[in-house]
Amino acid sequence: MSADQMNAAKMDAIKVSSLDVRIYYEDTDAGGVVYHANYLKYMERGRTEALRDLGFEQRNLKQDEDMVFALTRTDIRYRRPAMLDDLLTVQSELMVAKGAKMVFKQSIYRGETLLVDADITLACINTSGRPKRIPKAILVRLEQEQ
Repeated sequence: MSADQMNAAKMDAIKVSSLDVRIYYEDTDAGGVVYHANYLKYMERGRTEALRDLGFEQRNLKQDEDMVFALTRTDIRYRRPAMLDDLLTVQSELMVAKGAKMVFKQSIYRGETLLVDADITLACINTSGRPKRIPKAILVRLEQEQ
Protein backbone atom coordinates (compact mmCIF):
# COMPACT_ATOMS: atom_id res chain seq x y z
CA MET A 1 0.00 0.00 0.00
CA SER A 2 1.51 3.33 -1.02
CA ALA A 3 1.59 6.41 1.16
CA ASP A 4 -1.05 7.99 -1.08
CA GLN A 5 -3.36 5.00 -0.65
CA MET A 6 -2.88 5.16 3.13
CA ASN A 7 -3.70 8.85 3.18
CA ALA A 8 -6.72 8.35 0.94
CA ALA A 9 -8.04 5.68 3.28
CA LYS A 10 -7.41 8.07 6.23
CA MET A 11 -6.05 5.21 8.29
CA ASP A 12 -5.09 5.86 11.88
CA ALA A 13 -1.92 4.26 13.14
CA ILE A 14 -2.50 1.41 15.54
CA LYS A 15 0.72 2.16 17.40
CA VAL A 16 3.47 4.74 17.00
CA SER A 17 6.92 3.96 18.35
CA SER A 18 10.23 5.84 18.19
CA LEU A 19 13.82 4.64 18.35
CA ASP A 20 16.96 6.78 18.39
CA VAL A 21 19.92 5.62 16.29
CA ARG A 22 23.39 7.19 16.28
CA ILE A 23 25.34 7.03 13.00
CA TYR A 24 28.77 5.46 13.40
CA TYR A 25 31.65 5.20 10.96
CA GLU A 26 30.66 1.61 10.10
CA ASP A 27 27.29 2.91 8.83
CA THR A 28 28.79 5.23 6.24
CA ASP A 29 30.68 5.24 2.99
CA ALA A 30 34.08 6.90 2.53
CA GLY A 31 32.40 10.30 2.34
CA GLY A 32 30.68 9.94 5.70
CA VAL A 33 27.21 9.45 4.15
CA VAL A 34 25.00 6.62 5.43
CA TYR A 35 24.94 3.70 3.02
CA HIS A 36 21.41 3.33 1.59
CA ALA A 37 20.81 -0.27 2.74
CA ASN A 38 21.47 0.68 6.37
CA TYR A 39 18.19 2.58 6.52
CA LEU A 40 16.40 -0.77 6.14
CA LYS A 41 18.37 -2.06 9.15
CA TYR A 42 17.30 0.94 11.22
CA MET A 43 13.69 0.37 10.19
CA GLU A 44 13.96 -3.31 11.15
CA ARG A 45 15.11 -2.27 14.60
CA GLY A 46 12.25 0.23 14.78
CA ARG A 47 9.63 -2.42 13.97
CA THR A 48 11.16 -4.81 16.49
CA GLU A 49 11.00 -2.16 19.20
CA ALA A 50 7.44 -1.20 18.23
CA LEU A 51 6.36 -4.81 18.76
CA ARG A 52 8.33 -4.97 22.01
CA ASP A 53 6.56 -1.79 23.20
CA LEU A 54 3.31 -3.70 22.69
CA GLY A 55 4.61 -6.60 24.78
CA PHE A 56 5.64 -8.94 21.97
CA GLU A 57 9.24 -10.03 21.60
CA GLN A 58 10.17 -11.74 18.39
CA ARG A 59 12.06 -14.53 20.15
CA ASN A 60 8.92 -15.39 22.13
CA LEU A 61 6.69 -15.18 19.06
CA LYS A 62 8.94 -17.68 17.34
CA GLN A 63 9.12 -20.05 20.32
CA ASP A 64 5.56 -19.78 21.60
CA GLU A 65 3.55 -19.04 18.44
CA ASP A 66 5.77 -20.56 15.70
CA MET A 67 5.60 -17.14 14.03
CA VAL A 68 8.21 -14.99 12.34
CA PHE A 69 7.99 -12.07 9.92
CA ALA A 70 9.11 -11.86 6.31
CA LEU A 71 9.37 -8.55 4.51
CA THR A 72 7.33 -8.87 1.32
CA ARG A 73 7.29 -5.31 0.04
CA THR A 74 9.04 -2.03 0.63
CA ASP A 75 8.40 1.33 -0.96
CA ILE A 76 11.24 3.55 0.25
CA ARG A 77 11.90 7.19 -0.50
CA TYR A 78 15.34 8.67 0.16
CA ARG A 79 14.93 12.42 0.68
CA ARG A 80 18.12 13.66 2.37
CA PRO A 81 21.34 11.93 3.46
CA ALA A 82 22.27 11.12 7.05
CA MET A 83 25.88 11.71 7.97
CA LEU A 84 28.49 10.42 10.41
CA ASP A 85 27.61 11.24 14.06
CA ASP A 86 24.02 12.23 13.27
CA LEU A 87 21.39 11.23 15.82
CA LEU A 88 18.36 9.89 13.97
CA THR A 89 14.88 9.01 15.14
CA VAL A 90 13.11 6.08 13.53
CA GLN A 91 9.34 6.36 13.79
CA SER A 92 7.31 3.21 13.20
CA GLU A 93 3.55 3.29 12.78
CA LEU A 94 1.65 0.04 12.53
CA MET A 95 -1.09 0.86 10.04
CA VAL A 96 -2.65 -2.55 9.32
CA ALA A 97 -2.64 -5.88 11.12
CA LYS A 98 -5.02 -8.48 9.76
CA GLY A 99 -4.93 -11.98 8.40
CA ALA A 100 -1.28 -12.81 7.93
CA LYS A 101 -0.18 -9.27 7.05
CA MET A 102 1.18 -6.20 8.81
CA VAL A 103 1.81 -2.84 7.17
CA PHE A 104 4.08 -0.25 8.76
CA LYS A 105 4.73 3.34 7.77
CA GLN A 106 8.23 4.22 8.86
CA SER A 107 10.07 7.53 8.81
CA ILE A 108 13.60 8.47 9.74
CA TYR A 109 14.30 12.00 10.95
CA ARG A 110 17.32 14.05 11.93
CA GLY A 111 15.70 16.50 14.30
CA GLU A 112 12.70 17.86 12.40
CA THR A 113 14.13 16.97 8.97
CA LEU A 114 12.62 13.95 7.21
CA LEU A 115 15.44 11.92 5.65
CA VAL A 116 13.76 8.67 4.60
CA ASP A 117 10.26 7.26 4.66
CA ALA A 118 8.88 3.90 3.65
CA ASP A 119 5.82 1.72 3.52
CA ILE A 120 6.77 -1.77 4.68
CA THR A 121 4.61 -4.87 4.27
CA LEU A 122 5.34 -7.96 6.32
CA ALA A 123 3.95 -11.45 6.03
CA CYS A 124 3.47 -13.46 9.18
CA ILE A 125 4.76 -16.96 8.52
CA ASN A 126 5.54 -20.06 10.52
CA THR A 127 9.09 -21.36 10.79
CA SER A 128 8.43 -23.64 7.80
CA GLY A 129 7.76 -20.58 5.65
CA ARG A 130 3.99 -20.94 5.31
CA PRO A 131 1.63 -18.00 5.92
CA LYS A 132 0.26 -17.86 9.46
CA ARG A 133 -2.58 -15.72 10.70
CA ILE A 134 -1.67 -13.16 13.32
CA PRO A 135 -2.59 -14.72 16.69
CA LYS A 136 -5.77 -13.42 18.28
CA ALA A 137 -3.91 -12.27 21.42
CA ILE A 138 -1.82 -9.90 19.30
CA LEU A 139 -4.86 -8.52 17.47
CA VAL A 140 -6.69 -7.96 20.77
CA ARG A 141 -3.65 -6.10 22.14
CA LEU A 142 -3.46 -3.96 19.00
CA GLU A 143 -7.16 -3.08 19.24
CA GLN A 144 -6.51 -1.79 22.76
CA GLU A 145 -3.91 0.62 21.36
CA GLN A 146 -6.28 2.30 18.87
